[in-house]
Amino acid sequence: MNGIEKVIAHLELIQSNINRYGLYSFLVKIVSIVFLLSTEVLFYYFWASIQPIGLHLIVMSTVQILIIVGFWVMDAYYLRQERLFRHHYDAIRQQSDTDLNMYVSIHKDKPKTNWSSVVFSFTLVLFYAIEIIFVLINTCSWIYDIIYN
Repeated sequence: MNGIEKVIAHLELIQSNINRYGLYSFLVKIVSIVFLLSTEVLFYYFWASIQPIGLHLIVMSTVQILIIVGFWVMDAYYLRQERLFRHHYDAIRQQSDTDLNMYVSIHKDKPKTNWSSVVFSFTLVLFYAIEIIFVLINTCSWIYDIIYN
């Protein structure tokens, strides 16, 4: 195998990692929505019938927001890994020979790869803020129903 063939094989390996982390990020978003809705059903139908309604709302909202934050951090991890592999891809594509290394931490100082820029990226903030707003609106609507019904 000559140098160019090794570079092409290396780029294919990196591209498969980028695709995998993109898929993981998508699946985390889907699973977070499923967990959010399942906690809603779980608390509403099972736990609310045996606990005081005020405690139910506090516990339900807290658990849902903790679940959302947990998935937000997990999604940020996958997005960060994807960005690191994209920088690695860019570095390898400019070479004429490669040793097939997959060590991406050398790119951690590149733009948009630090944790704060990943966690607070526009798409993640938009997606998970909508989920948190949904939880808060739902909790407020339940409080409204308790007070006025």
